[in-house]
Amino acid sequence: MTDPIPLKTDKPVAPTPALQCKNMIAIASGKGGVGKTWLAVTLCHALAKRGEHVLLFDGDLGLANVDIQLGLTPKHDLGAVIDGTASLPGVVTPFKEGGFDIIAGRSGSGSLATLPTQKLSDLRNDLIALARNYDRAVVDLGAGVDRAVRQMAGPAAVTYVVVTDEPTSLTDAYAFIKLARAANPKADLRVIVNMAASVSEGQKTYETICKASETFLNYTPPLTGIVRRDPKVRDAIRAQTPLLTRSPASDAAKDVEAIAGRIAG
Repeated sequence: MTDPIPLKTDKPVAPTPALQCKNMIAIASGKGGVGKTWLAVTLCHALAKRGEHVLLFDGDLGLANVDIQLGLTPKHDLGAVIDGTASLPGVVTPFKEGGFDIIAGRSGSGSLATLPTQKLSDLRNDLIALARNYDRAVVDLGAGVDRAVRQMAGPAAVTYVVVTDEPTSLTDAYAFIKLARAANPKADLRVIVNMAASVSEGQKTYETICKASETFLNYTPPLTGIVRRDPKVRDAIRAQTPLLTRSPASDAAKDVEAIAGRIAG
């Protein structure tokens, strides 16, 4: 059995202590279409309901859709920061219904990967400084495993890798774990299984990626939670309303609330 992702990795460079942010968490996926952004939004709402002061940073610049999912029209977004016409604190948009703050991306404006190295570093450092004003800062990373995505994930105390049972999701999630561990062998990476047919099926999905990580990386990413497939999720997204507002008693809502409890605890 061979490594499914025999990728050439960058020279391992662990983030310096100055770049670590203990109250920052990142949500990654490897590939798109696994419900990563929806999970980030719902998780922020759940943490806010627990009394935490929460910031959601939409780091998926080219395909930004946090504001779309919530029916928001921010006056300013991350694009203005990159253009140099606004500061990062200046583009924070309060989402009163959910009780948390948002920094929206700008859909169709290219990805973070196209930013010059210095500008990307400045953005990351500004985010670290801003995050320290919150109990929790959640970074919704762009899909993929490129250097820019991993650089934005670097300061996070924990990165949650969202995976489904699709083979491409499993392969790309493994690739993210491999490259993140190569860049920082001490990185704390954990798995959230989304859109599982049942808890037992979600456990099987986790065991698949866990086995690959143990076999080829000698690393066991812990399981943080399983979110069951739920038609109420699509209904909430279509209504541009948070799931915890529209269907708080749904299976998926309960699952995310449980994950928030583990993270807050």
